[in-house]
Amino acid sequence: MSLSNTRLEVMNFLAEKMDTIIDSFLKKIDLNWQPSDLLPDSNQENFLEEVKELRLQCRELPYDYLAVLVGDIITEEALPTYETWLTDIEGIGKGNRDGWGKWIRMWTAEENRHGDLLNKYVYLSGRVNMRQMEISTQYLIADGMEIGAARDPYRNFVYTSFQEMATNISHRRTATLAKQYGNNQLSRICGVIAADEARHAKAYKSFIGKIFELDPSEMMLAFEDMMRKKIVMPAHFLRQQGEKISACFTHFSDAAQRLGVYTTLDYTDILQNLIQEWDIANIRSLNDAAERARDYLMGLPGRFRRVAERSSIKSPLEYEFNWITR
Repeated sequence: MSLSNTRLEVMNFLAEKMDTIIDSFLKKIDLNWQPSDLLPDSNQENFLEEVKELRLQCRELPYDYLAVLVGDIITEEALPTYETWLTDIEGIGKGNRDGWGKWIRMWTAEENRHGDLLNKYVYLSGRVNMRQMEISTQYLIADGMEIGAARDPYRNFVYTSFQEMATNISHRRTATLAKQYGNNQLSRICGVIAADEARHAKAYKSFIGKIFELDPSEMMLAFEDMMRKKIVMPAHFLRQQGEKISACFTHFSDAAQRLGVYTTLDYTDILQNLIQEWDIANIRSLNDAAERARDYLMGLPGRFRRVAERSSIKSPLEYEFNWITR
């Protein structure tokens, strides 16, 4: 289905503002951090001593923590899937040197550092079976993703707003836990990645905020539709060698829930934040269908919270993540 004229006008309007948007939410490449800034420098004579210290700090990282960390790494490493998905959204197009094409390339360039940094770190740690992690990464890229947004920019930007907030929470919590485990280097690594995700979340939320100003009823209906379908994680198709699609995602999610890295309450809190950020309660000029959509959205956090508070954190499962060495 092709975009309506209104949607195209909105996307074109935002594209014209892209230079300002990029300056507001992305950093200059020459001034940005790079993975090598946060890892032992192989050009230095003390490289092996620094690697030895890194491995000592990683020795006591718990099993669940490593499972969540590797799952996060695989999610970050699947970046080619996300860039391809974004370029296929209607109103964005492929290969543009300006506007949306510029945003996607520069956002991708920032995101690309995350997987590079974490991948190199766990390689040096000696705690991860790199081949098995790489197999899972290749599977996730090859299997693709399904988010229920078709090629509609409104729905897709609801998804990116939600997901960037979720990844910020996940990396921020892994940073906090790493510090508790005495691993300050890993804590800093997860922290700088979390800061990137927070900036990116602000960008995508700002896109939706502007769309609400320009096309409130259609944006409200798109938001409702995405929440009825539920926001699935980018790693929803996560699997290990010899498994079916999504086979290990539940176990990865359970580990994150047990650790408190990302929980059902976090999902509810993100939704509540988006409702407040976009001032859903006070948006005007809605048609009847959009008014009903607003009513549904306003009641959703309470419903989710009641369900989340009744659910208990699951006990450890008898499941072996083949990514982790003992």
